[in-house]
Amino acid sequence: MDYRRLTPSPRAVDWGLLVSVATLLATGVATMFTGTPATAWVVDLHAVAGVVLVVLLPMKLWRVRHRVTPDRLTAPRVLSVLLAVDATAALATGAWWIFGGTLDLGPWGLFHLHVGLGLLVPPLLLWHLRYRFHTPTRRTVGGRRNVVAYAGVLTAGALTWRVQQPINDLLGTAGADRRFTGSREDGSGDGNQFPVTSWVADDPDPVDPREWSLAVTGRVRTPSEYAADEVGPAASEDALLDCTSGWYSEHEWRGVRVGDLLDAADADEAAAWVQFRSVTGYRWSLPIEEAREALLATHVDDERLSHGHGFPLRLVAPDRRGFQWVKWVTEIRVSKRREVGEWLAIFVSGL
Repeated sequence: MDYRRLTPSPRAVDWGLLVSVATLLATGVATMFTGTPATAWVVDLHAVAGVVLVVLLPMKLWRVRHRVTPDRLTAPRVLSVLLAVDATAALATGAWWIFGGTLDLGPWGLFHLHVGLGLLVPPLLLWHLRYRFHTPTRRTVGGRRNVVAYAGVLTAGALTWRVQQPINDLLGTAGADRRFTGSREDGSGDGNQFPVTSWVADDPDPVDPREWSLAVTGRVRTPSEYAADEVGPAASEDALLDCTSGWYSEHEWRGVRVGDLLDAADADEAAAWVQFRSVTGYRWSLPIEEAREALLATHVDDERLSHGHGFPLRLVAPDRRGFQWVKWVTEIRVSKRREVGEWLAIFVSGL
């Protein structure tokens, strides 16, 4: 039997690899914003693209194996080898995470390593394409053979992703206890005993409540300012914090409803966004109707928030990912338009 008929043509494999990597990068970034079950398809697509890459990469490596012998190595080929090693490591760490693996890298872990290796693939791939890019043609990537082969590869990828959860359940691995985002449970219902993480480099000195205040500014008729003892736990909400670092934790949060603060300040009817600003300069905005239902928490499970978790005040935004739950909030700014600069601020605020 000629097994080559069951596999895509060499050029179709190359383009399949490119599409898989592009899909992995796009969905990997998108998973940062997938907080509700309705967006779970993004994670599923990311996983299926990973399985497809697992299938295609060995085909590519087998075809070019004779080019990477020591006597035939050139600078571009060394770069190609690095790309193959990095892609393989990214796939391996992703699979290891799915099946419950862990790795202690100080402040980082296995999930961070997977993300880092994945982000290294695109620049290596672009440099590789500088030497190896071929324009696709109907003859090289089309045809019945390629269509049938890719239909099989995609089907196998989807089935593989679906059976991993029953396998995890059967084996009782840590990977069995994951949300649709891939995050694992850690510290639910146990006060401040859940992981302390900060986006990029946010690490301020502990806030002195005697010097801290919360300001409500922007498009409001009555700008307001509150001392620490004036922001009491008047409302509560059970909410799940799902961090992009790969863990989730569910708690009862107590604090003040943002809508009450906006009403007290008499927010302008033309206002559309509410921005939450940290003492570090970090900031994030929510649409005003969503912001009204959000909570500014002072307590978690009857414990006062610790410094690492945002004392004296942190945003609780259900169905949003952890990096959007702004910590050490010092200002609420109401506006008609969202500030474009906040996308830059979240990367440089801690610096």
